[in-house]
Amino acid sequence: MNRPGRDDAPDRLYTITQGRTRTGPDNPFDLVTLVVAESEPAAGMQSEHVAILELTRFPASVAEIAAELRLPVGITKVLLCDLLAAGRVSARHPRRPAITDPDILEQVLVGLRNL
Repeated sequence: MNRPGRDDAPDRLYTITQGRTRTGPDNPFDLVTLVVAESEPAAGMQSEHVAILELTRFPASVAEIAAELRLPVGITKVLLCDLLAAGRVSARHPRRPAITDPDILEQVLVGLRNL
């Protein structure tokens, strides 16, 4: 069974990121970080960067972007860091509602166990 992104030729992934495999320590991206395009694609941009800008016209999570691009999350984060450094996207974490009611949390836990 082929898994998207996992079975791609390693040289393709190496080329996409120009040899980078990790992001810097100040990487703001995790799987649920919402990414929004701040500009339109420009002529001569890498095709993956263009695809990300088109996908993020409306907020999209890093996980969604990676799935749509069919790329590993690590590679997607490297590409997102490029766009963030260029000011072409913005990143923010979703707001977390304060759920402090133990009954609601218990119902969620029971529901998850039933899956």
